Amino acid sequence: MAETITLKSAIDGFDFDALHAPAEGHRRGGIVVIQEIFGLDKYVHEDVARWAAKGFEAIAPSLYDRQARGFTAGHDAEGMQLGFKYATAVGVEQPMSDVQACVDALKDKGPVFIVGYCYGGWIVWRAAADVAGLAAGSAYYGGRIGSDLDITLKAPVICHFGRKDGHIPADEIKAKIAEKHPDVPVYIYEGSGHGFNNDGVEAQDPADAELARKRSLDWFEQHGAK
Repeated sequence: MAETITLKSAIDGFDFDALHAPAEGHRRGGIVVIQEIFGLDKYVHEDVARWAAKGFEAIAPSLYDRQARGFTAGHDAEGMQLGFKYATAVGVEQPMSDVQACVDALKDKGPVFIVGYCYGGWIVWRAAADVAGLAAGSAYYGGRIGSDLDITLKAPVICHFGRKDGHIPADEIKAKIAEKHPDVPVYIYEGSGHGFNNDGVEAQDPADAELARKRSLDWFEQHGAK
């Protein structure tokens, strides 16, 4: 059962909330789950529970707490407008510091991984360069990755994009990543659009979602999940 915990960000000493779920059964590692722009909504809760059921102690930071504590929004035009506003406001250093606090809370108990979606996919990408102590990351449909390629990855990352994503040209971003980071595996899912990890949404092909989850788990196993 997930609970809300409070962690302290090193950059400014800010106390932010996070969703926390202990690993079920044998603990295979820790995982930081990064939200879309819509906050810790039901899909984040479902994903935290899914990873906990696979044996990972999961923490999902509420990255917009400095703007609106406990923020969640609908997946509609108004929610997108607010989400983008807060994503712009927090910048890069604040979420990196918050992710670092999550990693620090998990690292003494085994390897720590990170997974994120949309905005969170880009956060995974940056965290792989900026956050210490990560074993590996899995980035889903992070469109901003394509304009943030001049970084040095310190942790291995896998990327997932949907062929039907109207926001991200899958082939184009795959080519850009391959040019700058040829060792990064990039997968395109032919039946899915943006947000396809969210169960029940129109953009999801369930088979694609399951395949991406399996690839993420396999990736984490390759990099230390026991």
